[in-house]
Order: sequence, then C-alpha cells, then structure tokens
Amino acid sequence: MERAPVHGIEVFLTIVQEGSLRAAARALGVGAPAVSLQLKALEEKMGVGLIHRTTRSIKLTEAGQVLFEAAAPAYRDMIYAVKKTKETGQSAQGTLRLSLSRGAYMTAVTPVLEKFQAENPGINLDLSWNEELVDIIKEGFHAGIRLGDILSPDMVGVRLTPPLTTVFTAAPSYLERHGCPKRPRDLLDHSCIRYRLPTAKKIADWVFIEDGQEKVVNPPTRLVFDHITGVIQATREGHGIGFSLHATVEEHLNSGDLVQVLEPYTQQYPPFYLYYPEQNRRVECLRLFIDCLVTNRDRNAKLAKQTKTSKADHLSGLR
Repeated sequence: MERAPVHGIEVFLTIVQEGSLRAAARALGVGAPAVSLQLKALEEKMGVGLIHRTTRSIKLTEAGQVLFEAAAPAYRDMIYAVKKTKETGQSAQGTLRLSLSRGAYMTAVTPVLEKFQAENPGINLDLSWNEELVDIIKEGFHAGIRLGDILSPDMVGVRLTPPLTTVFTAAPSYLERHGCPKRPRDLLDHSCIRYRLPTAKKIADWVFIEDGQEKVVNPPTRLVFDHITGVIQATREGHGIGFSLHATVEEHLNSGDLVQVLEPYTQQYPPFYLYYPEQNRRVECLRLFIDCLVTNRDRNAKLAKQTKTSKADHLSGLR
C-alpha cells in the first residue's frame, strides 16, 4: 500500500488556506525556509508542481487544485477525529470497563461504589467478575484488580488495600455435627470445601502459620469449586469447612451464618492492586476512579493508625 506524505500535505493545505508560505510558517510555528522545503519535497514526491509562487502571491496548479479539493475534506475529518479522541480520553463521561474477582470487588470497590457514582454521574462502570487471570488489553478492559503477587511487570500498579486477612469458616450446623477443629492437622478428620485456581487449574493449597512457620495442610476434599462463590455457598449450607478472604464472607460472619475457625493459624495474602497499561494513564474516567479508591485507602490507613495508637495509649495507662 502506498503511503501518503501526510506531513507534506498538511503543509500544502496550510499554505493554501493562509495564502502565502510566510503566513503558513507562522501558523505552523516554523520558519519560512522549512515550509518551502516541505512543499518542494511534496512536489518531488508527487512528481508534479502544486503551487505557482511569486514574491507576492501563490496560485494552485491544476494538479494542486485536484489535491486541495480531495485532501482538504479528508484533513478536516482527520483533525475532527483527533479532537474527538482527545475528548474521549479527557472526558469524565463514558464507560469504564474493569476485570476483577469477587474478592476484589467486595474488598476494594464496594466501600467506594456509592460515593464514586454520586460524584461522577457521567461515568458508567462495566464490571466483569472473573477468577481467572485476564489479558485486559486483549479483552478490551481499561484496568483490572488482582492480588499484588500475580501482576504482570509491564503494567502500572496502584495498591488499594493493606495485606488481606484470610478466614476458614463453617456453618454452625456443620460444627454441631462434627465439632470444631482446634489445630490445622484436625482438618484431616473433616469435610473440606476447596477452591480450584481457574488459571493454574489446580486446587489451592491451604496454608497455615503454626509455631512461627508456614505449613501446608491438604485435607480430604469432598467438594471443589472453580469460583469462590460456590465455596461460600456450600460452606453456608453446612457441607464442610471453607476458605476465603475475610471481606467475601464478612456479612455471613456478622449474621451468624458462618463461624470462623482456626483463627490463630491463618496467614495474610498480598494486597489488592489496580493495574492498567501505560497507554491508559490519561483516561480521565480511570483517573477519577483511581483517585476515589486511593482516597478510601489512605483514609482507612489513617483510621487504623489512630485506632492502634489509641489502644497503645489505653494499655499504657493501665500499667
């Protein structure tokens, strides 16, 4: 395919519109000799003269008239397309597409969703819950939210949470029938509901911190799900002991549907991060969403610090 000398055509159109090479140079912000050289290079590329120029005026040749009439509308369309593209990136209007897990939604997005939508009525959120790792560029997402230890190094990452608290839970009905495990090895005598990692295609290990060391226990597996929602539902129904992030079952713990077990032995997971390709850095909808998430993160960190300080002061006063 033959390539059009776009820059030369831009100079040519500017000369015609401004009425002289000197005026075109001012409009383009370059020197008059540069405009003259560009016009000459374009004519050589075309193999035909385009403008008769004298010291006082310019006049299009027949070939120049053909080029002007054909190129001017196309150039205006191109300028309009560039303008609309810039407005799309800089506008607080439109749809922001995100790929994230249920845990990421519950932990990072739920606390800010109402506030963000109230402050940004022109932005629609298109959220795709997916436990698998997704190629957000290929799938057309602006950004994703995942655990920090599985981010691609070519993405820009923004931390959204502190390290995450994990929980092992069971329904009261299950514990009444089978008793409550006291130590991780007790799980070998229990029915357990496991989670299969969708991307790795393997059952996630159950890892505990016992006697200051990290230990893996793989208990008997009666049920396996490839989505954490299934694990939570089956656990609530009393089919066994399940594992998840605290935020994903907090409402069930508060209501009494689930009871936490083995609390002293649970480990923490890495924080959730929002990640996106560098080319999306200037997307205004994404910037506003990140600002909202980061403001919530910093506020929570400040409250946690104040709570920790208050507890320390209280204990100091008791001594």
